[in-house]
Amino acid sequence: QVQLVESGGGLVQAGDSLRLSCAASGRTFSDYVMGWFRQAPGKEREFVAAITRTGDKTYYADSVKGRFTISRDNAKNTVYLQMNSLKPEDTAVYYCAADSDVLPNWISKSVTYDAWGQGTQVTVSS
Repeated sequence: QVQLVESGGGLVQAGDSLRLSCAASGRTFSDYVMGWFRQAPGKEREFVAAITRTGDKTYYADSVKGRFTISRDNAKNTVYLQMNSLKPEDTAVYYCAADSDVLPNWISKSVTYDAWGQGTQVTVSS
């Protein structure tokens, strides 16, 4: 079972940028589709972005498209989420997730993923 650890969260002002990292260990990293999800207080966990095993395709929620970029470095066993032009509504705990067998029409569904990190807090002030 792959183990995931997120880092890079923090407190920023609207319009600023952050880069989140997710370090993986335990199994072959390149076997996994990787996703980012977030959960704000009192709300359900929602999809943010995902990337295929080789990094050739990416997927984004409409709310972050054009502002966030997901990428991966399989040599470093790490997935990144570059977040630009941050808004207060981006405030949430951000989670990294992994799954070894995901079909394209299920890649944005949280129930698809088997492994999750502990989360990292992102807070954006006005």
